[in-house]
Amino acid sequence: MSGEPRRYPPMSFAIDTQRLILRLRDAEDAAVNLALLREHEGGTSLTLKECREHLVKQRAEAEESGLGFLGVRRRAEGDRIGYCGLLVGRGSVDEPEIAYEILPEARGRGYTTEAARAVMEAAFATGRRTLWATVRGWNGSSFAVLEKLNFHRHHSVVDDRGELVYLVRYVSDPPPRGST
Repeated sequence: MSGEPRRYPPMSFAIDTQRLILRLRDAEDAAVNLALLREHEGGTSLTLKECREHLVKQRAEAEESGLGFLGVRRRAEGDRIGYCGLLVGRGSVDEPEIAYEILPEARGRGYTTEAARAVMEAAFATGRRTLWATVRGWNGSSFAVLEKLNFHRHHSVVDDRGELVYLVRYVSDPPPRGST
């Protein structure tokens, strides 16, 4: 991306919601990131030090590209509970993918939806018109979050890990449920 002019301004890397504080991830988010990685199929062999180094590199890339992952902290408790953000992923710079993960002990309280709504609004505030999400067919919780944000199933593919569903949200879609 270096040398090329940006087509969009950077997404906001500092977002406050009613209950959450979202900031561009840094080395202090490593323990939470490692806990989330350990939940993935196959886990992870990364050490805490390697995870910190990865997040520092990822932060520099976000500052250059204008897209990145924000660490999610609960405002009242001040604890780090996950991340939410944008990446090129299976999308593009023009139509990025939203991604999020929240620690198990913080799930079921609407934090994921609140963070994803804020990141979605930040993406559209850059002038982007389309966001994507990809979700494994078994992940009902992610489908529920995306449904609340008015993402719509676009298509799916099957690979060696099963069904992968592509969902899309256009800026012109009706506002998400629960928006004011």
